[in-house]
Amino acid sequence: MKTWNRAAVPSLTAYGHSEGESPSLHDVRTDRRLTLPTGRAASMYTCGITPYDATHLGHAFTYLAFDTLTRVWLDAGIEVRTAMNSTDVDDPLLERAARDGEDWRALAERQQELFRGDMAALRILPPDSWVAVTERIGPIAHAVQRLLDSGDAYRLPAQDAPGEDVLFDTARKRRFAIGEGSRTDAARMLELTREFGGEPDRPGKRSPLDPVLWRAERPGEPAWDAPVGRGRPGWHVECTVIAMDELGSPFTVAAGGRDLRFPHQEMQGHHAVALGAPLFSEARLNAGMVGFRGEKMSKSLGNLVLVSRLLADGARPAALRLALLDHHWRDDWEWFETDLEAAEQRLDRWLAWSQTPDDDPSLAESIVPWLRVTLQDDLNTPAALQAVDAFILRAPADDGSLAAIDALLGIDLRSIQPR
Repeated sequence: MKTWNRAAVPSLTAYGHSEGESPSLHDVRTDRRLTLPTGRAASMYTCGITPYDATHLGHAFTYLAFDTLTRVWLDAGIEVRTAMNSTDVDDPLLERAARDGEDWRALAERQQELFRGDMAALRILPPDSWVAVTERIGPIAHAVQRLLDSGDAYRLPAQDAPGEDVLFDTARKRRFAIGEGSRTDAARMLELTREFGGEPDRPGKRSPLDPVLWRAERPGEPAWDAPVGRGRPGWHVECTVIAMDELGSPFTVAAGGRDLRFPHQEMQGHHAVALGAPLFSEARLNAGMVGFRGEKMSKSLGNLVLVSRLLADGARPAALRLALLDHHWRDDWEWFETDLEAAEQRLDRWLAWSQTPDDDPSLAESIVPWLRVTLQDDLNTPAALQAVDAFILRAPADDGSLAAIDALLGIDLRSIQPR
């Protein structure tokens, strides 16, 4: 599937700087800091959108966090490979299409195109591979069959249609216990399984936590012919197969919002091990949740703040990017309209500085070490913005510093017009 245009990322070595260093990042799976990668190559899989009601600020905050990580890796001279999916067939998408009387394929493509535009406007680097689930039905079905053959999955009669669903057996003993990878206790796992539509009370399940790997065809729903029966994939196994096909296993980072910690990322890890991987990923990274009007921003609550709406109302993309970067990627926070106005004012200050001529070479100083020390410390973007605020008060603009702000923060001051 096509992505979006990639913004140029300056190399700071061209301005006389040595390469940066690998960052220290908080890993959810181990609950400790890891320096990643340990070698000269890194790979990252980011869970993508279900394409309806795109793109809200929660989406943008998550993808900007991992865009920042990609930029820090590139600055360190690391070879980076990234992949992301689009869950373009799933219950919420089908429900929205039915509600609005729109073909589900048309809805998915329209929302994916909107997402492309929003990501390009925010200068978020596209993944090397952006894969729609509907492009990988065959490999996913093959993986489900392998799990049946190995005894890691079982069939269960569909409740509301002929045929059988295929479920993953979470009760089977494996290398690590269910919940260990996300550090989620039994009561919370059951609660989240119910919240995310996992039907923990469904009769015949070996464990309430068992997720659907393959959903038998239901009337009016899309379905594909496959050796495991006519139907469509379950949610978690889609990402498992796409990530392993694109990046191998284990890859460096499995990335997504904190709401994906359980069951989604947890099940990805178990599916991968059951499919023969030594480990799904070396680390799991979770971005915080964005709230609005006292609640987590979500489609179900209807309290979405859309990137496209903010841009249409006159927000500058760079200011919106700065507003998001002003929050630590792992923090939960609430959006206020004043966040954007403060970011617009900060952008104006930075732009005024960028146009100040460097008349005295003796004052030359670089922002590069300031930015690197903050971003290598668990991607501390609020500290990085404060570092720029302080720097512009003490040193004139130079080409290397302007390039660093572009390369590491994604703000190209040389191409933005003042208000």
